[in-house]
Amino acid sequence: MSDTIEDEKFVELNYKVIDNKTGDILVTVDYPLGYVHGVNDVMSEDVTKALYGKKVGDIIDIPIDTRLLYGERDESLVFTDRIENVPEEYREIGMTITMENEKGEPKNFIVTRFDDRTLTVDGNNPLCGREVTFMLEVLSIREATEEEIDLGGAAGADPDLNEILERAQ
Repeated sequence: MSDTIEDEKFVELNYKVIDNKTGDILVTVDYPLGYVHGVNDVMSEDVTKALYGKKVGDIIDIPIDTRLLYGERDESLVFTDRIENVPEEYREIGMTITMENEKGEPKNFIVTRFDDRTLTVDGNNPLCGREVTFMLEVLSIREATEEEIDLGGAAGADPDLNEILERAQ
């Protein structure tokens, strides 16, 4: 039995996303991310390749091109409105407001600024336009069960790194 990451091993990771410019930690996990290596495409191919052969306790840093994940920053998704037009429950930095376009499709906007007169929301992903590094720490490695291999992760779980990054604030 190998104690290194290889295909069909169940792996648990902690991770954080760090802003390269400021050094600020933008995202951390509240629970480990578990997946079956080489089976689940929860992470990009570059990340998967970088994890091959790693052991418990290893930490790797991988630069992430947020343009590939989210596209270029779109300033047309930033709106400022008079504060009296915004319900009080939305007057909090970081609050997510879901709006629909004319086709009825939902889009999340995050409150980025407000004062006595105005409130600004941004529909860009909070990581959009940033240069970031994804820091991964290997917590555990073990043989995956047949059920985990079929599912790509732990039974009852559906890890999706892109979804986690999209929720990042």
